[in-house]
Amino acid sequence: MTPTPQVIALSCGEPAGIGPEIAVAAWDHLRADCPFVWIGDPRHLPEYTQWRQVNAPADARDVCATALPVIPLAFAGDAAKGRADPKNAAGVIQSIETAVGLVTSGQASAVCTAPIHKKALIDGAGFSYPGHTEFLAALAGVDHVVMMLASAQLRVIPATIHIPLSAVPTALTPALLRQVITITASGLRDQFGFTSPRIAITGLNPHAGEGGAMGQEELDWIADLIADMQHEGHALTGPHPADTLFHAAARQRYDAAIAMYHDQALIPIKTLDFDKGVNVTLGLPFIRTSPDHGTAFDIAGQGLATPSSLIEALRLAQSMAATRAG
Repeated sequence: MTPTPQVIALSCGEPAGIGPEIAVAAWDHLRADCPFVWIGDPRHLPEYTQWRQVNAPADARDVCATALPVIPLAFAGDAAKGRADPKNAAGVIQSIETAVGLVTSGQASAVCTAPIHKKALIDGAGFSYPGHTEFLAALAGVDHVVMMLASAQLRVIPATIHIPLSAVPTALTPALLRQVITITASGLRDQFGFTSPRIAITGLNPHAGEGGAMGQEELDWIADLIADMQHEGHALTGPHPADTLFHAAARQRYDAAIAMYHDQALIPIKTLDFDKGVNVTLGLPFIRTSPDHGTAFDIAGQGLATPSSLIEALRLAQSMAATRAG
């Protein structure tokens, strides 16, 4: 007997961006194959949308074959495409909070988040978090999470994220890298099903320091930390030169790669699979995915936005939920 599919809670994101239209396109593509419920103000959906109100995620299973299931929220403002209205900030935040509440109460199997516009949230609601991930961590009551970018071709994790390149050597400490490795390994086991996940780790410097000729961090502590964690049972390799870690043959030798800073991680995955990359937050007590793009105000409402990344984010959330339930 085939088990009843679980339902993903999709927060609406910034209503003036492409979030509402790609949600409708994703539903039309997936329908009953990957049931999800959209949480937002139905006024912000495209006029042509076939949608139906549901009271709980479970109700979406019977609706999604013929209509987009919606848990309606009343926002204060309209949605002029391409122009964020701070009046909608409280509604956007409520959408995220509602999605988290549904997954933590067991009514939904995962959270998927559409892109937000941080300035509008700050202007309209005094939003005090650097972004989605930090807000979700606060809602979950956890201090440390890890950002993974995932596609069919690569899973990669930046150890440091949105900081200046000049700040990376100071921010990158043995304690931080150990924490990132530990959270990544746990996520790969629990949510991706790898019994003994193979993790490749880059060096910080060109050519992984080339024996100290191009930097000392690899010799001073990165190699020693990797060796220590290998002895603790982790399947780690490195430090690897980043410029030789992401070609096709190299990617066959690991399940995920940890890079030392933002661009070292994001350039390879966006080059390999720009439209289908998914942002995954590891370290939360629930599954969270998101499309790997922003609000795209410049094309919102013009029929140009591709739902590919959102489709992949929903599919990956479904797969991760099945693995965790497993």
